[in-house]
Amino acid sequence: MRFADRVEAGRQLAAQLIDLRDDVDVIVLGIPRGGVVVGYEVALALGAPFDVALSRKLGAPDNAELAIGALAENGARVLDDFLIAQLRVPADYIERVTRQERREIERRGPLYRGRRPPLEVHDRTAVIVDDGVATGSTLTVTLRALREQGAHTLVAAAPVIAGEALERLGALADRVVYVEAPSFFASVGGFYDHFEQVSDAEVRELLADVAETRS
Repeated sequence: MRFADRVEAGRQLAAQLIDLRDDVDVIVLGIPRGGVVVGYEVALALGAPFDVALSRKLGAPDNAELAIGALAENGARVLDDFLIAQLRVPADYIERVTRQERREIERRGPLYRGRRPPLEVHDRTAVIVDDGVATGSTLTVTLRALREQGAHTLVAAAPVIAGEALERLGALADRVVYVEAPSFFASVGGFYDHFEQVSDAEVRELLADVAETRS
């Protein structure tokens, strides 16, 4: 199955989560940038507060799209030790890319939220949304970080999730929700007709729109 774009994918994903609609304990967190477009549709459908989950992929040398790990806003980091060993990634490279992605997280917080503080996750049901999951590294570190922050229930959600990532996510999330979970998975963009890059300005606008609607 292919999605026309992230908006359509978000609406189909929201239909899988409709049992959470109007639950006052639910918050929706989109992983920038593409996950914010999908998460926006989910937040609207559920009538839930919306924020970003500022996690960043740690890309492999010479292939930034291949995740050797990920970093969360609270500093939590997860590494794919098997892949790191297989690719013989040097320790100094890992530390360098970690510092780089930490700076990007620090840049994005005020840029996306403006003066709004991050949503409180303690004792809440957090629905973490991305536009697709290949290895699951970014979503994994996000789930771990939110658990550390005291989230009561964690829901990992994406329109398409690689079948091999389901078990990994299920070990950390209380619920994993998707529209498609194919066994063959080349790339997230391969499941979309239109998969243009999302700008920082669009992320900011979507977050502000939900904040204004809820105020």
